[in-house]
Amino acid sequence: MASLTDYRLLGRSGLRVSPLSLGAMTFGDVWGWGADKQTSRRIFDAYLDAGGNTVDTANAYTDGQSEQYLGEFVQGRRESVVIATKYTGSRDPSNPNAGGNGRKSLVASVEASLRNLGTDYIDLLYVHAWDGLTPGEEIIAALTDLVRSGKVLYVGISDAPAWQVARLQTISELRGWAPLVALQVEYSLIERTVERDLIPMAAELGLGVVPWSPLGGGVLTGKYTAADLEVAATAALGGTRREHAAASGSLNERGLAIADSVGKIAAELGVRPAQVALAWTLQNPAVVSPLIGARTPEQLSENLAALTVEFDDDHLRRLDEISAIAAGFPHDFLSKPMPRGFIHGTTVTRPRPTIRW
Repeated sequence: MASLTDYRLLGRSGLRVSPLSLGAMTFGDVWGWGADKQTSRRIFDAYLDAGGNTVDTANAYTDGQSEQYLGEFVQGRRESVVIATKYTGSRDPSNPNAGGNGRKSLVASVEASLRNLGTDYIDLLYVHAWDGLTPGEEIIAALTDLVRSGKVLYVGISDAPAWQVARLQTISELRGWAPLVALQVEYSLIERTVERDLIPMAAELGLGVVPWSPLGGGVLTGKYTAADLEVAATAALGGTRREHAAASGSLNERGLAIADSVGKIAAELGVRPAQVALAWTLQNPAVVSPLIGARTPEQLSENLAALTVEFDDDHLRRLDEISAIAAGFPHDFLSKPMPRGFIHGTTVTRPRPTIRW
């Protein structure tokens, strides 16, 4: 049985983080569905009081409210909190250099984040999303400069193709630049395609995996039914939470079927469906610290209890079967008897044990 104080190393680094990170995207109500300042403070305090030490935000979350609230809340205990934030999101829609992955966007965004957070350094800075325009060399060189300046301690990346992440990591190793230590990806029982390349890549190259949306946009909590599917045809990103789940692809027939199985296993274990869904992500040895979001202290408490969930083999088998995906080429091809026999003949070799950095 784990607890928030069973700290884990983040990737191939010496940074200790809790096994569940507090996602602060819900800090601020300017988007219409987050927590107000007082409630956000209660959530933050409850997380730290329970032993948690890692809080994740971004420059664009709730139009800057998230960073500003976090900056106020952390005063007096800054050194004990690992603050992760991100750049990429545009700070001015009319300015082409106010967003994206370029050096100009990065430097200005970090300066703004430091002001919002009321601190002189960021523990972990992520590239928030791959912009498809900026050369990888520029990104990793600019991140390295910030690390050498002391304004950023560690760097990571989110929502990017595996081959681009691998290229950045290889460049950083060859040139002695700041390595990527964390990979943030969508990962849940509903979204498992990252198991094809992104998660194995992270494990091989020393990046700790930090899943976002481990509850599948709320679908895995069991709060949606078939009656909610009618919103899928007209859903628009940025509307209600239900519309957001539909637009992101989590709220559909497959997602509801997976949620149904999660609910049944939760009933057998005497826990909440959200706890089952969160606990499942922690079964992957590459996963370090899933992000948990909460709009109330009660939701936070419920999510933290995922650390106490223990599965048996039958539970894991059923969850795997209902959520299974095709590995795709070349993975499915290489697992077939013909290519395996062609490669290995009749011999059997024990694979290397999985390494958790």
